Amino acid sequence: MLLFERIVLRQLYASQSYAERAAPYLKGEYFPTGECATVFGVYQKFFDEYHQLPSVSVLRLMLDDVPNLSEAEAKQANTVIDELEQTEPQDSSQHEFLIAETEKFCQERALYIALRHSVGMLDNPKENPHAIPDILKEALAVSFDTHVGHDFFGDAEERYDFYHRAEARIPFDLDVFNSMTKNGIPRKTLNVVLAGTNVGKSLFLVHMAAACARMSKKVLYITLEMAEERIAERVDANLMDIPIDDVIALSRDRYLKKLEMLRQTSSGRLIIKEYPTAAAHTGHFRALLHELKLKQDFTPDILFVDYLSICASSRIKMGNAVNSYTYNKSIAEELRGLAVEMNIPVFTAAQFNRDGASSTAPGLEKISESFAIAQTADFIFALTTSDDLDKNNQIQAYVLKNRYAKRQSFQKFILGIDTSRMKLYDPKQIQTAPAPDQFVATNLTKPFRDRTARRPLAHLKTDD
Repeated sequence: MLLFERIVLRQLYASQSYAERAAPYLKGEYFPTGECATVFGVYQKFFDEYHQLPSVSVLRLMLDDVPNLSEAEAKQANTVIDELEQTEPQDSSQHEFLIAETEKFCQERALYIALRHSVGMLDNPKENPHAIPDILKEALAVSFDTHVGHDFFGDAEERYDFYHRAEARIPFDLDVFNSMTKNGIPRKTLNVVLAGTNVGKSLFLVHMAAACARMSKKVLYITLEMAEERIAERVDANLMDIPIDDVIALSRDRYLKKLEMLRQTSSGRLIIKEYPTAAAHTGHFRALLHELKLKQDFTPDILFVDYLSICASSRIKMGNAVNSYTYNKSIAEELRGLAVEMNIPVFTAAQFNRDGASSTAPGLEKISESFAIAQTADFIFALTTSDDLDKNNQIQAYVLKNRYAKRQSFQKFILGIDTSRMKLYDPKQIQTAPAPDQFVATNLTKPFRDRTARRPLAHLKTDD
């Protein structure tokens, strides 16, 4: 390690290309000996300002300006500079090898320093030990990023392969949505279901979360509106395919038996986390994701946030100087940023404004609080209902924004809904109406009982 720090300094002094690749990632604290750290400090100051390699004379002049440098330390630093003057020209064939070794050197030193810092924090009552995971994560993330952009002509083959490579997506269990999204939701996206109060926002999120768990996905469901147990109760009704009232009335043995049967049919996991309304933001969500990874080895495939408008912003505080447009714009941008950072799709919900709640043709302009939500999201669809639809156990869906395919595809369609079981159903057949963007559904794939009807518990078999 001590020998390699001298090699690093020599290459920084002798090679412009090496310096441009390595200098941005090097820190003075990475050099184990004080004299090498001092020389690198003056080197870095010159290189950052002038983007050129300093001469020996320049290094000596700058060394004289280093504050609080003792005579002994200055002598040792000048010895290192003398060695730099004797550096032989670099063999270009070894350039990539030296870059790789320097990256390894930075990673090892960063981890060593982080571990020492963490141990010191445990012995210092003024330090917060909960910050240790973040310190170690930052150290483990040290890397020389060699990607400098996409060369339009030079990377043509890779781009063609990208066009024809199947993108990792989270599929719906509703074929009508898969048809309009090219078989599911891509990663690094923000997806929004829009509806009025008590229409079906949370029902859709619960249905989708249960479907993902059934497909052996790892699901994280964050609720800021209902208790964790209430969301879990709705998931129970969906997965067990029985009304919520019947879930509550099950005996302990029958309930646990049903859960065990579900566990045997899927390897998916579902974790539900509750936060107080308007008290949690993406900073809390990010910390939760890191904690789940550390404590339970759980990295979700998809994140549900119920719902956007009752989240807080991590960047701005709501007050007299901040309007609802700016505040909700910030929340939407932070959620999408979290999706990109964690490489997962995020599904959330938003409400209609007063006009949209009673409209039969809702649009993006009817999103409550902030139109910026529409500008930020990748996929938005709306749910509306009416007395006639409600009587037929149906709900109307509209696609308002779609970055995954043409928005005109299936712009308007009917879904079956069973609120007692927290389920949605595909139309059995979709027929094109005279207008190209109008679609109506005929018979549903599954018969529906009246939502007010409850099956007597005697009809539940013990081996369900």
